[in-house]
Amino acid sequence: MTLDETTRTRLTGLRSGKQSYYAELRRTQSRLTSAVRALEGISEALVRTRDDPRALLEEVLRAAAGHLRSDWTMIALHDTALPELPSRFLAAGPGGVIITGGEELPGWLAAELARARRDAAGTDDAEAGVLRMPLTLDAAVLGRLVAGPESGDLVEHADRWVLRILANQAAMSLHTASLYTTGARLRREAKDLYDKVARSAQRELLDAERHRIALELHDSVAQYVLSAGLAVDVCRAEAADTGNPTAAGRLAQARDLIAKASDQVRSVVFALRHREDGDDDAAVLPELLKGLAAQERPGLEVTLRLEGRPCPLPAVTAHGLARIGGEALFNISVHAAASRAVVRLRYRPGEVFLSVGDNGNGDPVRLRRLLRVESGGDSDGRHQGLAGMACRAAGLGGTFRIRRSGLGGVQIETRVPAGEEERS
Repeated sequence: MTLDETTRTRLTGLRSGKQSYYAELRRTQSRLTSAVRALEGISEALVRTRDDPRALLEEVLRAAAGHLRSDWTMIALHDTALPELPSRFLAAGPGGVIITGGEELPGWLAAELARARRDAAGTDDAEAGVLRMPLTLDAAVLGRLVAGPESGDLVEHADRWVLRILANQAAMSLHTASLYTTGARLRREAKDLYDKVARSAQRELLDAERHRIALELHDSVAQYVLSAGLAVDVCRAEAADTGNPTAAGRLAQARDLIAKASDQVRSVVFALRHREDGDDDAAVLPELLKGLAAQERPGLEVTLRLEGRPCPLPAVTAHGLARIGGEALFNISVHAAASRAVVRLRYRPGEVFLSVGDNGNGDPVRLRRLLRVESGGDSDGRHQGLAGMACRAAGLGGTFRIRRSGLGGVQIETRVPAGEEERS
């Protein structure tokens, strides 16, 4: 029985008859050996691939180039495929040299790269000596494996099968790398979230303990200090009535020390109750002053003005400025016969400025003289408000000044250092 050429080719894998049988057999054997070597290289690369598919992809490129006798091979991803992978293409040039920069590609291959990134072709094709094989996964096209220019030999079906196997291996490796990259990112995010929750829980425990200590100080130590101050005041008055100025003076000094101790206790209580967590620090002082301005003072209208961008301040600084503002408003409501007061808080780079002015009948010159007397320790101990504000400002590293208010009365001004204002 005589076999036709088509049947013989299908059965033997050879395209020729008896005249060229041996040469055709050698060529087919060479192709088969090349395909087996390509698959062997891929299998070796597979066991070295995990998060980085580079080793396997390089082996795919070299195997494809060797099997098809092509000078250039390239794997390129479509722009919408596997967005977790930063590298979008890899190429191998003459001699198996790996290329990662688009500027090193020949013009025709750069055009193939642009085409692969733009078009999601789902079938293999050959055109102008260039063979293209899609990288597919679950019927989705991830990109292309491109080889060319061809050596001039006719590309057979078996060659396409080999190229398809290589393309599938590359697609699976890229997909695995994408999953690994995504998993690593999710693990980092989970760890960050866990750390944040742990820090939050620790912060809550610390806050609870700080508030407990603050409550103990407020309800025990502070009350004892205040009671001691009241007792000293009674003794000072009795000493003055009995005509003992020496004892009265010493009791006045003791009362001043008790007042300072009371201020220290209040500062510690404030610091313990206040959470120092960045943005909250910036809002503390304006909120404290807003509360002072809103307090009921019959016949006195208080306006709060905020200028500049609030910056975080240490709890002691915020508390000290608020105490200065509260003392100034108390003096205005009791002594100045004023109907209006303005509290101005101004944030500047490296500085916080606080002023309290009124439209009352106070005299800045007299108050400055009284401040010098009080600071020198020559007063009778009954008017320590100005000296207390000046001392508090100095303790914060700032300055204290008394001048004429734009409203017509008295204005006290305090400047304290602060961190540099953040610029957006």
